[in-house]
Amino acid sequence: MDPDLELLKRWRDGDRAAGEALFSRHFPSLCRFFATKCGADADDLIQRTMLACVAARDQFRAESTFRTYLFTVARNELYRFLRKSQREGDRLDFSVTSIAQLVSTPATRLARDADRRRLQEAMRELPLELQTLLELHYWEELDAAGLAEVFETTPGNIRVRLHRARHALRERLGEDPSDAELQALAGESGG
Repeated sequence: MDPDLELLKRWRDGDRAAGEALFSRHFPSLCRFFATKCGADADDLIQRTMLACVAARDQFRAESTFRTYLFTVARNELYRFLRKSQREGDRLDFSVTSIAQLVSTPATRLARDADRRRLQEAMRELPLELQTLLELHYWEELDAAGLAEVFETTPGNIRVRLHRARHALRERLGEDPSDAELQALAGESGG
């Protein structure tokens, strides 16, 4: 049985330590997910995500992995936060709006060398949907099926979006980043 689902079952049965262990397993990934998008507000969004998961723990049907469920909740919390932080009446389209346009955060606390800084900045300039898609794919190693659950679409559509996201990133960088470069950035950012 999937270790996450086993921990979830025990947690639902009243084992509080199992719930803590479940969230501890995914805490670094949640930190990384939010830190690249909202800096100082990351802690608050992590807490909101975990509280939402606690509140809905009995509704999770295990049709997907707990990890994809957690990132779906995290994505929804991020979008809710960004919508609230915008001026009243502004409509946000996350498929074309980048995090750099939404949140003014330090350039990056992760950047130590020019290549990494350049790649991260290029990622931040992407529309939020594309940035999130690439991060979850390369940094959190979600496959097309897992991404399809998070983005509520089909695996085929995810493959098309990944192609477009890579193309958009290539345009911003003036070159084609390799999968290894994207994964290396994840490793250097604490992943």
